[in-house]
Amino acid sequence: MNQPVNQTRKAIFLFLFFTFAISSIFYAEIIHTGKVGSAKGLFVTGLMWSPALSAFITSLLLKRKISDLAWKWGNPTYQLWSYLTPLLYTTLAYLIIWLTGWGGFYNKEFVKQIAESFGAEHLPGPVVILLYFILYSFFGMVRSMATATGEEIGWRGFLVPELYKITGYTQTSLITGFIWALWHVPILLFADYNSGTPAWYGLSCFAVMVISSSFIFTWFRLKSGSLWTGVLLHASHNLFIQTFFTPLTVDTGKTKYFYDEFGVVLPVITSLLAIYFWSRRGELKSDS
Repeated sequence: MNQPVNQTRKAIFLFLFFTFAISSIFYAEIIHTGKVGSAKGLFVTGLMWSPALSAFITSLLLKRKISDLAWKWGNPTYQLWSYLTPLLYTTLAYLIIWLTGWGGFYNKEFVKQIAESFGAEHLPGPVVILLYFILYSFFGMVRSMATATGEEIGWRGFLVPELYKITGYTQTSLITGFIWALWHVPILLFADYNSGTPAWYGLSCFAVMVISSSFIFTWFRLKSGSLWTGVLLHASHNLFIQTFFTPLTVDTGKTKYFYDEFGVVLPVITSLLAIYFWSRRGELKSDS
């Protein structure tokens, strides 16, 4: 067998071994408490940085430079679209949910809490929502990127280019997406990382969303040559779903089956986007 192929497979094996080994420490703590937000979010932060730690350890063991993990910023156009793409698809998803009545707009109690935290109780609800959106769109991204970077150093900084050396875009996207989804399973099944639907339903929706999103993340990573596209995609996705659209939505009875990462609407939209980016695979270079 070709020596470079052997080396690449060894690198992938080591990376995955260390990722799941380190993650298991934080799985245990989160499952023990039953809450993703336990220890003031420190356990989930540790979990999200496990892929990065694994990439660093694997690089050191293989005598590779950590500086080779695609740190360059690259073309700002790709970075801008990496930020905007999740905002666009989450906006579309929640507009569908609100307009169909699968979820309501807007959660007055949530908006009241935001207004009180801003000391702006006198402002109308829509103005509070707009102010919250503007502030979080910029400054909330900093916090979201702090955790997303940990995953993306591993998934898009290390794993994607390694897989791309021995497979094509389609296989790289599928394999990375499957591993990425599998990595979330322990906290989805045994902690509160779900929206309250049956485990099989939430897991199915989440897996489809993650695997299809992998086609988006992989395309931007390979096209830009920068892991920062993954960081911005990941941070933007988490930010707008978890801190804006989902808490802003009123539960109308069956809403949990449609919204967030565990409902059916987002997976449908990300799957359509996956097809779009797959159709543009010819634009990618033969190397990463």
